[in-house]
Amino acid sequence: MIAARRRRIAAPLGRAGRAAVRWTRRLDRAANRGLERAHPALLGARYRLAAGSRVGGAWLGPRLRPPAARFLRALAAGERWMRRVRALAVRAATAASEVATPLRALAAVIVVAGGCLVVSQFVDYRAVQIGQPGYANLPDVASPPTAAARSAGQAHSYLLVPLGALAMLIGIAGLGRERPRRAGLLVAAVGLVSVAVILLVDRPAGLDAGSLTSRFAGASAVLEDGFYAELAAAAALLMSGLLYYARPCRIRISSSGRAASGRRRRPRRRASSPARVARSA
Repeated sequence: MIAARRRRIAAPLGRAGRAAVRWTRRLDRAANRGLERAHPALLGARYRLAAGSRVGGAWLGPRLRPPAARFLRALAAGERWMRRVRALAVRAATAASEVATPLRALAAVIVVAGGCLVVSQFVDYRAVQIGQPGYANLPDVASPPTAAARSAGQAHSYLLVPLGALAMLIGIAGLGRERPRRAGLLVAAVGLVSVAVILLVDRPAGLDAGSLTSRFAGASAVLEDGFYAELAAAAALLMSGLLYYARPCRIRISSSGRAASGRRRRPRRRASSPARVARSA
């Protein structure tokens, strides 16, 4: 083996490289000396800080302990109060669930929808706006005058009033006890007939301006809020009647299924020997 000649690190760098190496070495030595001199001062500051913290803790601890204890007692009292409120809420919800069953809730919806259908028959459902094109570019505060306003019941001789009253009677009867499923079909039929009357009779009659188009310029018939109110009430009767007929599904659990669920919930025994561990694995 022939030993190669050892070259200096800064030899290939030239004069500037050798100067940079010398300066970096000087800086390194100066930093090491500074750290060696600062190390005892840092240790002393650490010891003084630890001693000060012990003294401060000994002085501050007895003064902070009483308010901290009161704060924790207040938290404990609040937790107890929240637990009592939760228990009361659970009992109230359980009692309410026994009274407000899904079928009774549907019966209440039927009563409200039937009442809305009856009330909507005495509300204006159509009107004729005069000079509507002249108010097209004006702000919303200015509206064209209306004429020939009619209530919803006038279009079909108040046919939906007895139908809504019938739906209300069925719903009130369902609030006391569960009615047969045919009651739901009857309510759905009332809602279907009401929707058909509204769409086939009220809507064409409401959009017919009649002789006012020849008497006034720009006269056009529009549907008012009464039309949409009776349509929404009729649709609610139809949907609630179908739901009352369908009824919530009740799943019966057999004794074998109950026993299987009990076995799944039962905690497994811990193995007490290596042989049992091997068998369980």
